[in-house]
Amino acid sequence: MGLNIREIVSRKELNLPELKGKTLCVDAFNVLYQFLSTIRQADGTPLQDEKGEITSHLSGIFYRNIALMSEGIKLIYVFDGEPPKLKDKVHKLRGEAREIAKGKYEEAERFEDIGDMKRYSSQLIRLDDRMIEEAKELLEALGICVIQAPGEGEAEAAYLSRENGIYGVVSQDYDSLVFGAPVLIRNLTISRKKKTPEGYVEVLPEKIVLKDFLSELGIDQDQLISLAVLVGTDYNPKGVPGIGQKKALKIVKEFDSPKKIFDAMKEKMDELSNEDKFDWKVIFSLMKTPKTKDFDIRFPEADFEKVKEILVKRHGFSEERIDNQLEKLNKTKISKDQKNLNKWF
Repeated sequence: MGLNIREIVSRKELNLPELKGKTLCVDAFNVLYQFLSTIRQADGTPLQDEKGEITSHLSGIFYRNIALMSEGIKLIYVFDGEPPKLKDKVHKLRGEAREIAKGKYEEAERFEDIGDMKRYSSQLIRLDDRMIEEAKELLEALGICVIQAPGEGEAEAAYLSRENGIYGVVSQDYDSLVFGAPVLIRNLTISRKKKTPEGYVEVLPEKIVLKDFLSELGIDQDQLISLAVLVGTDYNPKGVPGIGQKKALKIVKEFDSPKKIFDAMKEKMDELSNEDKFDWKVIFSLMKTPKTKDFDIRFPEADFEKVKEILVKRHGFSEERIDNQLEKLNKTKISKDQKNLNKWF
């Protein structure tokens, strides 16, 4: 679902060459869902092999990451572990949304309405265990570091980017900022166009620097977390009734502590149904000190034969196309090795 603070976020356009030589943590589930929702056939169904197994996520992993690594960017994919119990609410909402989308998709299919089929099919996507494990397998075969977080992937990615000198976190969601990522990078793709039901729109990579963002808003990290809870997070999807992004910003700037903020909001919070009521202290703690751990960051050696075994042999990708892309990656590696060698002469 993701935190919605788009109206108050100041974004800066990012040119890919700025990232050359930098290491980025990727919110894996966020990016994989992005591949599953956008890499689709004309009728909106995901790419599939002859056995009917979905391959959209594998195609996205392969082509996008080779393009980014060819730009000199190092990538660490961080996968979600066990989510907090409070996230059951958002999982329930997502399940209900999928059921609604399923009914609308089937109706569109009956009337052969390709536009609506494409629109609703993207809401039916789910990542299963087989897809996740194969995604990890392909990433490592490409020479990309894979981290299994103990809890929320974006929280671990934010933690690693603070503690290990990693430049920032790649995600479409703003939650990483609340978890303390120093830099959030959105729309990280080589393509500058995004396909929507209405056609193509231009999408530019952008970055949000946390310290600049907080300075512009005139708030600190605790106030940002409080703002997120007011607006609504994955732990309290409904937020506080009648409180939007701009109003939430005004409220957190009026008080100097989270307790005072939520004491002032008590009457409005009492308006929530029993199902939507929440303990702000629990949610604040989950976002301030999420479950994370230290990792020894290591990048595996690329294994091109393994890449081809996954894509070509298992799923019927074009061997010629795969070879062409792997050659790009190989040239990048040779060029890097040569530069390192030249340092000694």
